[in-house]
Amino acid sequence: MLNLYDLTYEQLSEFLQEWSFSKAHARRIWNYLYRELITDVAAMQELPAKLLARLREEATLGQLAISRQTAADDGHTHKYLLRLHDGQQIETVQMISVKGPAVRVTACLSSQVGCALGCVFCATGQLGFTRNLTAGEIVAQALHVARSAAGAERLGNLVLMGMGEPLLNYDAVLTALEVMHDSGGLAIGAKQVTISTVGVIPGIVRLADEGRKFSLAVSLHAATQRERLAMIPAAGPWPLDELMAACRYYTCKLQQKIFFEWTLIAGSNDSAEHARELAALLQNIPAQVNLIPLNPTAGFAGEPGQAEAISRFREVLRQSSIPSSVRQRRGINIAAGCGQLAGAY
Repeated sequence: MLNLYDLTYEQLSEFLQEWSFSKAHARRIWNYLYRELITDVAAMQELPAKLLARLREEATLGQLAISRQTAADDGHTHKYLLRLHDGQQIETVQMISVKGPAVRVTACLSSQVGCALGCVFCATGQLGFTRNLTAGEIVAQALHVARSAAGAERLGNLVLMGMGEPLLNYDAVLTALEVMHDSGGLAIGAKQVTISTVGVIPGIVRLADEGRKFSLAVSLHAATQRERLAMIPAAGPWPLDELMAACRYYTCKLQQKIFFEWTLIAGSNDSAEHARELAALLQNIPAQVNLIPLNPTAGFAGEPGQAEAISRFREVLRQSSIPSSVRQRRGINIAAGCGQLAGAY
């Protein structure tokens, strides 16, 4: 069966032309999928009877079944355990931010079942890798959040920070983002999309060469190769000096900054000296540092950096003219924070 969520608008149009239907029909189907957020092909009642019959016979909407839904104490963070067609499970997080009259809905999407990169403090990395998600499975997560948030506000932001390494599933991730970017559908702009990577150099270079102007977040966590390798096994095939060269190439090619993520682990990488090493590493790179106090996971015994250490760390960065922010800890009580997603295995 053809999963309609796997198709970009152009691909859908080509399929329909092969079936002797027009682009006007493609646009109507697209509207059903991404504006009206229908959940069944049978709901496309305005289509010609022959087209609807063929879609019902040969196509499907690859929705993901809900195994579990949990809400955080803050009332604005929800985590969904979603079941794939083969029985595998992933987690998706919906975050609602309210600032005065403005309401912002963000979906944190997974790109893989598990992860092969094995970052020591990450629950997903502790699982190991099962498989990549398809483009349709990534799109289906966003649609699930869009339907869930429909009473509050439209989905406006995407972060590829869920389970898996997005740049190791590059083609499916970029196809999914093209689907969700289309102005006739979810219409999520490139600047409202953040792709987070542990430092997959070929993917960073490919984003730059293809002119993909999404926000890029690179997980550093250490400013020397030795310390980084102790936390991130991927620093072996993609060493720190080569990663920073790729980051410089990216910023020069696209003329935009990179967000560097730093998980603060007490007594490990949260000292003023670590901050000075980071500041030196980022010289002459358009950058912002996102500081993330460690979130607890069952497989790692570290403690989060404390307020005093965080303030000291930020002051060192400020003195080096490097902007920084501290990630708000959301959904910790339901294991929905950074590094906590594990598909309820």
